[in-house]
Amino acid sequence: MDTDDLEPMKPPSGAGAMGKDFDEMSIEAIGEYITELKDEIVRAEAAVKTKQAARMGADAFFKS
Repeated sequence: MDTDDLEPMKPPSGAGAMGKDFDEMSIEAIGEYITELKDEIVRAEAAVKTKQAARMGADAFFKS
């Protein structure tokens, strides 16, 4: 096994935390990317709410 395979991949030079290089993207592409990220945030927040509700139900059940 090559130990280099265990290293986390680094984004390309000039790229942000998510790995997109905005210098190489058009304004329209950046706008679409922002929309995708916002949609993903909504999805993640919904998942958190679902998990919190499940946790509260479990806590109520086991505290009884």
